[in-house]
Amino acid sequence: MRDLKALGCATALLVALLPSLRAQDSSPDMTLDTETRAAIIKGVLKELSDFYVFPDVAAKMVRGIEARQEQHKYDAVTSARQLADVLTGDLREVSHDLHLAVNYSAAAVRPIPFPPPPPPPDLMARQRSLYRQTNFGFARVERLPGNVGYLELRSFMPPDWIEETLAAAMTFLSHTQALILDLRQNGGGGPESVALVCSYFFERPVRLNDVYTRASDETRQYWTRASVAGTRFSSKDVFILTSGATFSAAEDFTYAMKNLGRATIVGEVTRGGAHPVGTRRASDHFILAVPMSRSISPITQTDWEGVGVEPDVKVAASEAQAKAHLIALERLQSVVTDPEMKQEIATAIERLKRQGARLSAGALQTRHP
Repeated sequence: MRDLKALGCATALLVALLPSLRAQDSSPDMTLDTETRAAIIKGVLKELSDFYVFPDVAAKMVRGIEARQEQHKYDAVTSARQLADVLTGDLREVSHDLHLAVNYSAAAVRPIPFPPPPPPPDLMARQRSLYRQTNFGFARVERLPGNVGYLELRSFMPPDWIEETLAAAMTFLSHTQALILDLRQNGGGGPESVALVCSYFFERPVRLNDVYTRASDETRQYWTRASVAGTRFSSKDVFILTSGATFSAAEDFTYAMKNLGRATIVGEVTRGGAHPVGTRRASDHFILAVPMSRSISPITQTDWEGVGVEPDVKVAASEAQAKAHLIALERLQSVVTDPEMKQEIATAIERLKRQGARLSAGALQTRHP
């Protein structure tokens, strides 16, 4: 179990660090000779064989890359950054796994043990300070017309980073009569944070998801917490907004909430990445982001890998907020008794319907000029 906790912590930190890793695109490239390129590819294939969650798929990827080597497909690749991109594309072509990636690092990469140790405290402190500037992914929280709450969350960063901000946001929203959670720009994070956020929507502990890790041959169950720091939102309607960019832990959250009947999903089919990822050192300057685990819903006995999470109400991502708001208001209209609130709801419904009509008319004009 300790192995899985360490891997989960490393997964959340990796997601938080992804913008920093991508920022290295401006760092110096490296010119590869034939021997170095072959050694890098060999290292990548070894880590895939040892750690990729599905051994049979790992074997197919290895055969695919080795076939390309025999066909001299990589002979002209002398840029380290280009090799990382080409290998990523070739591996995904076989696996269709969007979490899988080969990354070049201009700085030398230290060996990475398994299970990974907890990230160094100084690194966590630096990253926490950096992501505090983005409010840990909490982009917007407000009361919409008709007393509907709205929270835009753009990542699921480590629980101890987000707990205070989450509690404040949920307490602020606690007097609203329905809640819209906007995950349209959420690229993921860690399962512990998914469990923390889910905890606000259930009165008692609920089993959300299981995660099986191949290397340790262990399965960890993720449950909501028995207590939370803020105010729960456990008996009111919840709507989750999705897009084709909603990914990984954001899909985990959406999948669990949908299967537990706790939320209505509005928007587009999500991107389809269900395999928690770890990092492996492939060579002195190459890191493999490799899916080591897989999610297993206790309800469906499967996950959303490659297919995404299907919304209950399918609309373009750009129209999802208005659609969810309208549905929430129409539900509230039949139960609210206060005259002033009924009027506010009626006015908001009329405005949203006019807005929807304009959007539909614009779409028709675009399609049929």
